[in-house]
Amino acid sequence: MPAFAECAAVVGSRAATPYGSAIAERLARDLAAAGVTVVSGLARGIDSAAHAGAVKGGGRTVAVIASGYEKIPAASLPLADEIVRSGAVLSEVGEGGPFGKGAFVKRNRLIAACAAVTVVVEAAEDGGGLTTAAAARAIGRTVLAVPGDLDRPGSRGTLGLLRTGARVCADAGDVLAAMRPLPVRAGDADARLRAQLTRSPLTTEAIALAAGLGVEEALARLWRLQLSGLAECHPGGRWSARLPR
Repeated sequence: MPAFAECAAVVGSRAATPYGSAIAERLARDLAAAGVTVVSGLARGIDSAAHAGAVKGGGRTVAVIASGYEKIPAASLPLADEIVRSGAVLSEVGEGGPFGKGAFVKRNRLIAACAAVTVVVEAAEDGGGLTTAAAARAIGRTVLAVPGDLDRPGSRGTLGLLRTGARVCADAGDVLAAMRPLPVRAGDADARLRAQLTRSPLTTEAIALAAGLGVEEALARLWRLQLSGLAECHPGGRWSARLPR
């Protein structure tokens, strides 16, 4: 399996809204908890929220930067230090190397190449996240976009992606489904999972073991059951049956 198969890029606008930042952080946190390595660009806004979410999820995250490490902005250095404890900061530019106009667009092709899927959370019509999405499509990788407020400039780029075939991303389950397509015979496995869901939250590992599934497959299916209103996720990665409201 290629290294990028278990990586997802989460990118978007530097001028992120509170909504976009919250979505990016939650998405990255849940993906990291599911064992996915989150790739982004360490820029302010969506990128930084994605890296921070992956760190909070106790997983790995990789920052692909457009310059040498010495040119990382001071405000981003604490996050970069956190990233390298369990992940990496990568650049094709050595210390003191060239760094000018177009460096970020050039860098974005590497973000796309490092991931099986690219998720754009917020982007204006000319946003940098769109160049990452274009690079991903050029090499045959899947692109997802988070729907946003139709009246917000930062949603126009993601709306354009959805209009041109990007998958809708509402949560980590959509990303996992794009990364790890489920076998055709989903019914039997889903039924076994539902049989293990009780009123008391259980860990993903316990549910997977009882259902005779791998943890990663069980988690992807649980996310789908949640979208269908049949399962509920609780803090600590625990799951229960969705009770009537």
